[in-house]
Amino acid sequence: MFAARFERFGPPEVLSLGSLPEPHAGPGEVRIRVRAAGVSPVDLAIRAGRSRSPIVLPHIPGVDAAGVVDEANADGVAVGDEVFGAVDVTRLGGASAEFAVLAFWTRKPPSMPWEQAGGAASGVETATRALDLLDVREGSTLLVDGASGGVGSLAVLLALARGARVIGTAAPDNQDFLAELGALPVPYGPGLRDRVRGPVDAALDVAGRGSLPDLIELTGTTAKVVTLADFSGPEHGVRLSVGALGGQPDGRHGLPHAAALFGEGRFHVPLQAVYPLAEAAAAHAVTGPRRGKIVLRL
Repeated sequence: MFAARFERFGPPEVLSLGSLPEPHAGPGEVRIRVRAAGVSPVDLAIRAGRSRSPIVLPHIPGVDAAGVVDEANADGVAVGDEVFGAVDVTRLGGASAEFAVLAFWTRKPPSMPWEQAGGAASGVETATRALDLLDVREGSTLLVDGASGGVGSLAVLLALARGARVIGTAAPDNQDFLAELGALPVPYGPGLRDRVRGPVDAALDVAGRGSLPDLIELTGTTAKVVTLADFSGPEHGVRLSVGALGGQPDGRHGLPHAAALFGEGRFHVPLQAVYPLAEAAAAHAVTGPRRGKIVLRL
C-alpha cells in the first residue's frame, strides 16, 4: 500500500510517500480504506523524535482517520460501512496511508465531509473526557485556554452543545474565529484573570502556557480546573487528563454523540487546511497558532 512515512526522525522533510505492507484488522478492530486522515501535534512530536515511546522505523504517522470498512473483525460493523475513528494508541500512528486499522470508531453521518471526519476522533475523545471531568452542563460557564486549536475548538463546540457558555482564549489573529464558533474570545497570555469578565464555573487548559494559577483563581478551586497540556498540573493540585484513546473499556466514547450532533447541525470539525497525502511534509510544516484541524486527503 502507499503511505506517508519516515525512516529517520527529523524535520517535516523526512516524510515521503512510499510503499509499505498492508496492515490487517485484529480482534475487535476494523480496517478501512482511508479517505482522510488527521495531522495532530502528537504526530509532529513523534516525527521530530520528541516522543519517549519506542517507535519502529519506518513509521507511518497519524492517529485519526475516516474511510470505508474493508475488513471487519468486530461486532456491529460490516464491510462497506463509512466510519471515522482512531488507531490503537499503542501504535502511535498508521493513519496516513491507503489502509489503516481502527481500534475505535463510529459511523460517519452521510452528510459529514470526509475531511471533517478524518480529523475528528482523538480530539473529540479528548475534549469529551475533559468536559465530563469538569461536569460541564447546561448553564455552566467554561473557560478554554487555547481554544482555537484542534482539541480546543472541538471542546468549545461540544461544550456549547451541552448548553454551556464558553469563554475561549487564543492569539489576536484567532479572536474572530472563536467568535464564529460561538465562544466569547479573550486574548491569551499573562494577566488572563484580569481580562475575563463574569464568574467561571470550570476551566480547561489545552495550551499548557503556564496559566494554571490564573485558572484556579478564576474558578476559585483546583477541583474545577483540568489541564491537557501542563504536566506540572499535579503540583498545583490540578488534574492532568491523559490516557488511552477509545474511552471506557466497554467501548463507550464521545464519537457517536458527536456524530449525532453533526446530523442535527449542532457540531462540526473546523478545518485549518487540507492537503493531499503526497504533501504530508507540507502539512507537518504548518507553524503558528492552530485554527482547527489539519487534514490529509486521499
